[in-house]
This record gives sequence, structure tokens and C-alpha cells, in this order.
Amino acid sequence: MARTLIAGNWKMNGVSASLPEIEAIAAGVTPAKPGVEALICVPATLLTRASAAAAESALMIGGETCHAKVSGAHTGDISAPMVADAGASHVIVGHSERRADHGESSETVAAQAAAAIEAGLTPIICIGETAAERDSGKAIEVVTGMLRASLPAGADPARLVIAYEPVWAIGTGNVATVEAVDEMHTALRACLSGIFGAAAGDIPILYGGSMNPGNAAGLLTVRDVNGGLIGGASLKAADFLAIYAAA
Repeated sequence: MARTLIAGNWKMNGVSASLPEIEAIAAGVTPAKPGVEALICVPATLLTRASAAAAESALMIGGETCHAKVSGAHTGDISAPMVADAGASHVIVGHSERRADHGESSETVAAQAAAAIEAGLTPIICIGETAAERDSGKAIEVVTGMLRASLPAGADPARLVIAYEPVWAIGTGNVATVEAVDEMHTALRACLSGIFGAAAGDIPILYGGSMNPGNAAGLLTVRDVNGGLIGGASLKAADFLAIYAAA
């Protein structure tokens, strides 16, 4: 059975003055809950300091993206070894905002995930449909296709996390119905089983899309929802810890 992971994504938020929130989260998840992991993914500028703030605690720290190459002439980018060197254990790849704002394709995401694994990181591979794709009735087809194309070839399923984030729900306050989440996560688990066999049951599938302290408990009871990728509600320790408690 997949472990439960409550992961925060700070996006383009956070400066030095935000580090007390990391310290408060670290204190709140220590000692660790059996079977439940906590992770905060922060901007590259905070990785080293956030890792230091979470040291000696059960809180893990992750990056928000990485380049597919180890090094080179890629001004402004950060490689997977750099993310790992800064103290991270995980890295988000393929978030819809990266796909939309930076033109990252599923093939690019697969290369990023492979680079992350090579650097000793666990990639959190993000997938999700737009409102138009859902309205067309093709949401499952689109998202499972995106999943297949975003998985690195030959990946060890024990080194993967998947995050389903319906694009139309991210940061909007709109949340997919429990029924819709159940249908999608069931389809994703079946897709993973077709690729990895029985080992697919160990891959956490997170739900993202305006998860907050008010709706987390309901969403986390859905079959094959193994945690959440939390946006705005992860910026404040009290909100993140409430979701962690719900797990």
C-alpha cells in the first residue's frame, strides 16, 4: 500500500522572513506520524536554508523544478544535482504552471524526472486536465496519456510520486468532487498497474487543486488518494499542519 505524503508547494513565494513557517511546520510534524510523510517544496533561493531549518526533524524539503541536464549553458536554470546538493529529497516536475509558462512538454518532464532520480531525488510528476478537456469528456484519456508520456523509461516505481492536479482547480478555490477524484485516481492506479504491475500499488498518487484544512479530510478518504500537493495552504504552518493532522 502506498505511503501517505502531504507535500507543500510554495511556488514563487517565500523569502528569509518566511523561514519561521518552515521551523513551525518542522516542529509540528516531529515526531513523525507512522505511515505519513511531510514535505515542503520551496523556491531555489530557500532550499539550503529551509533544509537547515528542517534538520533533525521529520520534515523533508524539496525543490520546485529541475533541468534535464546535469550542467551547461542554461542561464537561470537549476539542475537536479544542484537541488540535491542544497539538501532536498524531492523535486516537483511537470507542474501545470511550468508546462504553461515555460512550454515544458511531457517528454521534457520525463527527462527531468530521470535526471532527478539519477541525482538521488524523488520526482513528483504532475499531471492534470484543463476545464475544456474535462468539459469535452476526455479528462481521463488526456490525463492517463500525460502520465504515460511523463514517466521516465525504466523508472523504479519505488522512486516515483504522482500528483493529479486538475488545472481548473489550482488556486481557484474550485475543488473536484469526491466522485471525480475517485474516478481519476482509480484510472491513474490502473494505468500505473499496466506499466509496473503489482509494484504500482506502492506509488503515492497525490491530489492537488485547492486542498485546504476544510476539505482535506474528505479528499484524503478517497480510495487511491495517498496525500496532497498543497499550494496556498502550505504557506502557513497552521494550515499545513491541519492538513497533516487530517492525514
